[in-house]
Amino acid sequence: MLKAAFQIVINFFKNINLNKHLKILKSNIDAMDYYIFIPYIMLSVIGIIMVYSASSNIATQIGGTPTGYLIRQSMFVVISLIIVLICLCGQNLFVRKGAFLGLFCIAMAGGLIWLKFFGHSVNGAAGWIPLGPLHIQPAETAKIYIILVMSNILANHENDLIHKIRKPVLVQSGFVFFMLCMILIQPDLGGTIINALIFVVIIFASGMNWKGATLISSSMILGGWIVLKTALFIFRNGSSNYQIQRILAYGNPFKYEQGIGHQLVNSYYALSNGGIFGVGLGNSIQKTGYLPEPNTDFIMSVISEELGLVGVLLILFLLFIIIVKAFQMGIRANNTYDALVSYGVGTYLLVQSYFNIGGVIGLLPITGVTFPFISYGGSSMLTLALCIGMLLVISAKQKIQRKHKLK
Repeated sequence: MLKAAFQIVINFFKNINLNKHLKILKSNIDAMDYYIFIPYIMLSVIGIIMVYSASSNIATQIGGTPTGYLIRQSMFVVISLIIVLICLCGQNLFVRKGAFLGLFCIAMAGGLIWLKFFGHSVNGAAGWIPLGPLHIQPAETAKIYIILVMSNILANHENDLIHKIRKPVLVQSGFVFFMLCMILIQPDLGGTIINALIFVVIIFASGMNWKGATLISSSMILGGWIVLKTALFIFRNGSSNYQIQRILAYGNPFKYEQGIGHQLVNSYYALSNGGIFGVGLGNSIQKTGYLPEPNTDFIMSVISEELGLVGVLLILFLLFIIIVKAFQMGIRANNTYDALVSYGVGTYLLVQSYFNIGGVIGLLPITGVTFPFISYGGSSMLTLALCIGMLLVISAKQKIQRKHKLK
């Protein structure tokens, strides 16, 4: 497998036509959609600032430096910008190549299996694979895998899906179900639901006949329910499960204030302290040890306390612009692949932000889902960068096509 991967990389660099890709880059930059790019940059910068503000105390308490998370998050943002630039040098063709998708499939399967049996558990879930300074979270990379693979295979068989479901679609759907089960038993309920919703939206948006789409989606939901019930049975009759305790605390967090409910209770305190305009950047009380995961899961609580409702609404507005543009591009797309990628990315951003905010304000059980572009994390930033890069390429393509039609 490694030999095949290296060979693909070597062949890729051998076949690079620098002049061609520079022309594509220039064309895409000239047709840049700033309604996507500028909110992305602003959110990333806000994320760097707020990760530093939220993590400086925690980093010092665990023996690190106050700027440790700041430096790492800044590096992730720089790398993400490079990924966006690389995407703009092409036309989203490399990510459709069979060799790339095949290796991605093998990597996902291997990573999820390794994670379950050898992964390090944090807060009751084995969710990260350490690779030097970067910790890869397969539940995050699974989102982009589902978007890329399902969009590609459904686009390749779009003419057949009106009448019947092709075997390759069923095979890939089966593998996606396997991935969702592996993510679920980490356990990562939030990641499982987000990935499942991305899959369902892409399936129904593909033009597949409604009976086939309903059958595939219903089968996956039923299978996931069976796996979840089995996992709950095992966990309740074995070791205590952190995820289940979170769901129990959701109903009445103040009853469990000294235990599992302290996360949501302290999030409420942060929201209350912040009010409309906040207590000022860097002045959060809850981040000093009261609020767990202040730079990841609960960074929006810190933002609410320091920047108030105004700061939260600004962030939501910037993210809303990107989400609306993604769905708008899906509607305008004149080919199935671009439409499904756009719908998949829009769903990813919408559902993930909803789950994070829902957990912070007590609307949903806390599921450990990060907020896009703002929370600390390498896997999330790099995955989102690829999504933004693909959206910018699709948007530029649509803009160029509209110009040609007007001539």
